[in-house]
Amino acid sequence: MATVIARNAALLGVRCRACGTLQPADTRYVCAECMGPIEPEYDTAALARDGTRARIQSGPQTLWRYAPLLPCAPAPGAWPTGWTALVPVPRLGAALGIDDLWIKDDTRNLTLSFKDRPVAVASARAVEQGCTALACASTGNLAGSVAAAAARLGLPAYVFVPAETEPAKVMAAATYGATVVRVNGSYDRVNRLCATLADDRSSWGFVNFTLRPYYAEGSKTMLFEIAEQNGWRLPDHVIVPVGSGALLTRTATAAAQLVATGLVPETPMRISAAQPAGCAPVSDAILDDWRAVRPVREAKTIAKSLAIGAPADGDGSVAVVKRTGGSAASVSDEDIVEACSLAARTEGISVEPAGGTVVATARALARRGVFRKNERVVLYLTGNGYKQGAAESLPLGPAIAPDVDEFLAAYPQARA
Repeated sequence: MATVIARNAALLGVRCRACGTLQPADTRYVCAECMGPIEPEYDTAALARDGTRARIQSGPQTLWRYAPLLPCAPAPGAWPTGWTALVPVPRLGAALGIDDLWIKDDTRNLTLSFKDRPVAVASARAVEQGCTALACASTGNLAGSVAAAAARLGLPAYVFVPAETEPAKVMAAATYGATVVRVNGSYDRVNRLCATLADDRSSWGFVNFTLRPYYAEGSKTMLFEIAEQNGWRLPDHVIVPVGSGALLTRTATAAAQLVATGLVPETPMRISAAQPAGCAPVSDAILDDWRAVRPVREAKTIAKSLAIGAPADGDGSVAVVKRTGGSAASVSDEDIVEACSLAARTEGISVEPAGGTVVATARALARRGVFRKNERVVLYLTGNGYKQGAAESLPLGPAIAPDVDEFLAAYPQARA
């Protein structure tokens, strides 16, 4: 029998999302009964009685302030992660036609991506399990997060990425000393390779495969922070980028846990999905009368970090959006580029195309009349534009001689 490793007293075990069986939180990563997906379950009633809010507010300004609702303790020496800004963006809101618009700015984590959150939890669990290396399948951002975490913990890292992954993201992972394996084919093929390798290398911690039940828990902390920063209230509406779907489904989990522990009052919160039209299995399913998700065989989009054709939490994401009364959009690459530029021009924030996808989705939903008057809307911005630019697609003005007249002729908007 596998050894139970869990350190959090409030962690009851892991429950299968398919058959409902509660099992020990040991080294298993799928249900022992039906091979279905599992996720940690907590004694929320006990946490509601234990003054959890005071414990959180006295904790570190990192995601680990929410340790009562996380499955393990932080790894010794790990970099601080989380507690990023929740800020109003009125100029962007006016441009999009949204009365009360805010952003959760996760572009400012250590590796400039929200992926540092799930990796922080997964790597902590890997240390508890005695893993000898960290590994992952990635569309780019996760590779850098895993590489950085492994370097800090003194572990080797192996990151597997589609060969067409943006060079800047590949080099970021390589800079941290990871072995970067470029694989011809889609992310889904890369993921299948990692699944095969995981069977042969049981001592490696594949953060989004063998550690997935714990990896996904890090995603919850975005909403935990939003609720606390919003005065311990849920926002009215959040718009979430969808790749695998884990961030969206765990946002719903986070909301339920916040209510169950008494940290926030029970108020409605709608969750909407944002995807690029070139790879939109979840958004298309929502917009096509809530049908089952159909895998996308060949993704074609500038938003490569969202280019997952067969999302593991795809059907779960559709169910969450429907249950909460949310919506979705599938936005073009042209709209994504313009949205990245709009966020930069109006609010001084540089986002990668995944963030542009969220901003463009907000504009599409506003045009469809999805938002209610004075509804507080929060956009999840999950990756920094400095890593991979939509800026690469923006037109630049001409180069000029160091001459004032030539400058004014080339840039007439600068004339007084």
